[in-house]
Amino acid sequence: MSTEIRANTVLPGRREPITLHTADGLRLVGELALPQHRSPRATLVCLHPLPTHGGMMDSHLLRKAAWRLPALADLAVLRFNTRGTASEAGRSDGAFDNGDSERYDVAAALEYAEFHDLPDVWLLGWSFGTDLTLVHGLDPSVTGAVLLSPPLRWSEERNLRAWAESGKPVHALIPEFDDYLRPEEARRRFAPLTQAEVTGFPDTKHLWVGKADQALDAVVSAVAPDVPTPLPRYWDGEVDTHQVTIVES
Repeated sequence: MSTEIRANTVLPGRREPITLHTADGLRLVGELALPQHRSPRATLVCLHPLPTHGGMMDSHLLRKAAWRLPALADLAVLRFNTRGTASEAGRSDGAFDNGDSERYDVAAALEYAEFHDLPDVWLLGWSFGTDLTLVHGLDPSVTGAVLLSPPLRWSEERNLRAWAESGKPVHALIPEFDDYLRPEEARRRFAPLTQAEVTGFPDTKHLWVGKADQALDAVVSAVAPDVPTPLPRYWDGEVDTHQVTIVES
């Protein structure tokens, strides 16, 4: 039976809770989602929006990536709560540090991916997560980055130039009506990162409400260009559903 893929649809996959261990002694709550019967072709390490404004590993684009992309695109999706952040899966140790000590959180996620031989690792940052990506994510193990609604709040020009010098691909997905950075200004601000592909998304706001399909299509096109997009909007086979319990940090 063909089922429409909706906000609470969970497609088949292997999902397991994980714990990340940071160099400064914290335990971070996370989940790894893998294709059900195949090896992943690439890996998304997800960095969530600002936890002081409700961001967490269950922020809707990231949970939809974890629920859909292992089945639709053969991607591994690793998502986790940065220090002090809570979600339905639990609360990570520590406290929010304005993007500074979070460098250890990013490193712990990348170390986990490397230790478990996850292939072709891409950072998928959203809002605050894009600053973590640009400031702390330039690691030899990283293939490239996809930035959803980057505010460029903590990122400095030197960070953009460092990514430029690395030659690693960077895709910036910019909502037309973003609260912080809109397409025209984004193209100017990203100029130092010479290889950045800046794409505007019409009639879209910072939180991508109602635009998850378009966002996930763009993510897959960036990290797995051999996968046809747009992705299927219906699934032939068994599905599950899950209503996420929102937990405040």
